[in-house]
Amino acid sequence: MGFVVVSLSGITAMGHHGVLESERREGQPFSVDLRLVAPEPDTDELSEAVNYAEVAELVSDLIRSQAVNLIETLAARIADAVVELPRVREVDVTVHKPHAPIPVPFNDVTVTVNRRTP
Repeated sequence: MGFVVVSLSGITAMGHHGVLESERREGQPFSVDLRLVAPEPDTDELSEAVNYAEVAELVSDLIRSQAVNLIETLAARIADAVVELPRVREVDVTVHKPHAPIPVPFNDVTVTVNRRTP
């Protein structure tokens, strides 16, 4: 038995994260990409796999939850929650903040955090 890699990309929700008052008040869309590593299922049953619909809902809830100053903090919060899910052995979480208040043209700002089970 080996491991499987599950990727979810573009989980998007409105959040109020940032250091500026306007970011906190108005909010903006954040999106998250995940790369999960889990044991390969022994059977063809959902209970033997990572339920990525539940993962996506958890991530969406965390984006919309209590505001933080840094997207690094948001990424760590998401990674800590996801790595605690059954069967997840490792997770890479990338948070995108494409509307960051930067005074020059840019496409995106991202932060990636990794967590592994001991």
